[in-house]
Amino acid sequence: MWILSKHSRQMTLSHAQLESALLERTAALQNLTQRLLQAQDEERRKLARNLHDSTGQTLAALKISASLLQDSCKQYPSMLGLLSEVVALADQAADEIRTMSYLLHPPLLDEVGLACAAEWYAEGFAKRSGIHVTLDFAHNRERLPITTEIALFRVLQESLTNVHRHSGAARVTVRLLRQPDYTILEIQDFGHGIPAERLARLRETSAEAGVGLAGMRERLNELNGKFELRSNSRGTIIRATVPRVRAGLLIQPSDCTLGSSCASAD
Repeated sequence: MWILSKHSRQMTLSHAQLESALLERTAALQNLTQRLLQAQDEERRKLARNLHDSTGQTLAALKISASLLQDSCKQYPSMLGLLSEVVALADQAADEIRTMSYLLHPPLLDEVGLACAAEWYAEGFAKRSGIHVTLDFAHNRERLPITTEIALFRVLQESLTNVHRHSGAARVTVRLLRQPDYTILEIQDFGHGIPAERLARLRETSAEAGVGLAGMRERLNELNGKFELRSNSRGTIIRATVPRVRAGLLIQPSDCTLGSSCASAD
């Protein structure tokens, strides 16, 4: 009996040690993921600035030089045609570089905040994809902490990309709701939805969820926020809930933040 009791205690201790090690490894992995996301955001900001300030200026100089050559070659029609093509290509490249730079890190996000950056991105997304986007933002343009604004903007980017790739939707609505205790970003498409089995796998924190969904979850976890994914045959809703910070007190999001629109998409 004593031997069995000793063996039982050892098994219990070993199990507790394994659980503790697992929790430590999970916390370390989450911390590493969050640091990688922060580094990614910083690299995006640097790359966007370099593209705009360096490559963009090079293309501007190329256009100026080609335009000057046009003035010097008026007596050579064939040369003028070629130079006109060069100017047009320089303009096109400059537009593409500017768009790429802004998609990497919109200057509006730093300068005037999430609402304006989201409006700019949604407008460009609608033009590129042909999907009609309706924005429903609160009139209050109060700035959120920059970490919150970046996280919500990345959720918006990834969500709209998924709408374009997978939903088959012709329209999507984006809502930003500000409450005393939390901020909610909700993206709802009206496509064919996600099959129930795949939806269950996507809700799990596994490889099946993919890099995009995992990145959204990690960004929100870093802010003590909440990620929700709901879908049926009428479409899909992604909802990001981030607690507000007031006087040093962190307000935790709870299930009561769910509205009727999300409940209808189960």
